[in-house]
Amino acid sequence: MFSMMALFWAVCILCIINMIRYFSSVRVLLTILRETDPLLYHSVGGNGFFTTHAQFNKQIKLIRYINNKQYLDHFDPEVIQRCERIRKQFLQISQLSIFVVVCLICFMITS
Repeated sequence: MFSMMALFWAVCILCIINMIRYFSSVRVLLTILRETDPLLYHSVGGNGFFTTHAQFNKQIKLIRYINNKQYLDHFDPEVIQRCERIRKQFLQISQLSIFVVVCLICFMITS
């Protein structure tokens, strides 16, 4: 039989690695937007996106832009590709997070 604790920590590590990949992809997207679409870049927070004084509404605007697939109308194919990648990574992180919670609950029940 497998160890529930080992499974829990493996899934936690996978989730953390995917979160790092996700934030890296968002940084790359913002860099591309700065050069190709400055209006969108500034409307989603631009330089201050990852700072502590960032405006939450602007961050949500980028999330909605990607979640509602508004990027499909963008003129730059690289932006479309990056947004699609970020959307898939976000869905993957969500699924892994749910799996972490399920593993934690199973671990607590079996202990």
